[in-house]
Amino acid sequence: MPTFRFKAIDEKGLLIKDWVEAGSNEEAIKKIGERGFFLTNIKESKSLKKNGTRNRKKQKYPTALLLSRINPKEIDSFTRELSTLQEAGISIVESLIIIESEQKKGLLKNILGQMVRDIQEGANLSGSMQKHPKAFDKLYINTIKAGEIGGALDVILDRLANYREKIRALKLKIISAITYPLSVIFVSGAIITAIMMFIIPKFSKMFEELDISLPWITVMIICMSDLMITHWYAIFGSPIAFFVIFKLSMRIKRCRLIVDKIKLKLPIIGSIIGKSVISKFVRTLATLTSSGVPILQSLDNVKDATGNTALRNAIEYMHNKIRDGEKIAKTLRDTKICRPTLVSMIEIGERSGKLDMMLAKAADNYDKEIDAAVTSMISLIEPVMVTFIGCAIGTIVLALFMPLIKLMSSMGTF
Repeated sequence: MPTFRFKAIDEKGLLIKDWVEAGSNEEAIKKIGERGFFLTNIKESKSLKKNGTRNRKKQKYPTALLLSRINPKEIDSFTRELSTLQEAGISIVESLIIIESEQKKGLLKNILGQMVRDIQEGANLSGSMQKHPKAFDKLYINTIKAGEIGGALDVILDRLANYREKIRALKLKIISAITYPLSVIFVSGAIITAIMMFIIPKFSKMFEELDISLPWITVMIICMSDLMITHWYAIFGSPIAFFVIFKLSMRIKRCRLIVDKIKLKLPIIGSIIGKSVISKFVRTLATLTSSGVPILQSLDNVKDATGNTALRNAIEYMHNKIRDGEKIAKTLRDTKICRPTLVSMIEIGERSGKLDMMLAKAADNYDKEIDAAVTSMISLIEPVMVTFIGCAIGTIVLALFMPLIKLMSSMGTF
């Protein structure tokens, strides 16, 4: 009689993997239903021996899969889906199985499968996540752990999903603010480079054949063109070398601190970066405190999430002072990393017992300011870029045509 392998969910929400003998697929489904299982997958088996034991093979994952990274968008989507399923009252195991079944083949799908097996063997959700640091950072795991302890995992997952979505939206704003000027600079640089390396040499050769005296600006442009042609490897290699040196230097703590401080003091963009860093700090702290994570443990998680060494040092200072009995608002005021308005809001939150609410409002205010700053920066940069490109190309055109105008004047054409 044919045998069928199947996956099903039992009454407790646990995953069952077993086999059944039946004359047909329909009969097998009927037998599985009679056992009180909710069927999720079934197929006729060709790997069962006559004695009914499985011919098991160890699962092997490709090296490329083990070396791959998980896109943060995947974790954002997973968090929202898990939150929705928990609100619907579906068990953790069944929720993970449903999400895993919707995933494409990849690292996250394998991680979810492993998590299901760990939970079935007695682990909790946060414990199963701890085995996969590629997917879930310390902040994520501690938030989930707080939800499990407080018995409000569905609420915590919703907060965590909202937090990740807002942080992602903030990151996209910063990227859009930086991408526009960089793309304009790149395109204009490519155009000017093409002119200098391919067009200027032709004019230079023509001027030599005509044997005419050249204005200083034309001589300067031709010299720059010759320099770019003869030393092109240095010109194009310099940005690559700078990038490599920069990346290596960022591994040194002191260099990273200096760079992070410089970022905050840059004209225009420095203000946006500063506000985004503070917004992320405040929103992360709000999410953790509202989830029931103790303030000292929250600060430990926040300092790893800010991405700015200068702010990390300030948070470490806050952690040490609060551990010694200081108030949050006072220690934050001492660091001078944010405006007095934010400190006042936190002070009011401490007094009223609504610290998480005041932190969330402060983060929303910072996000609104970032929106306004990005819009203002783009409107300011656009005319500056157009003026710069116009002046650069205009200077080149003027340098090329001045000798020709002079030559035509001497010939009586004008």
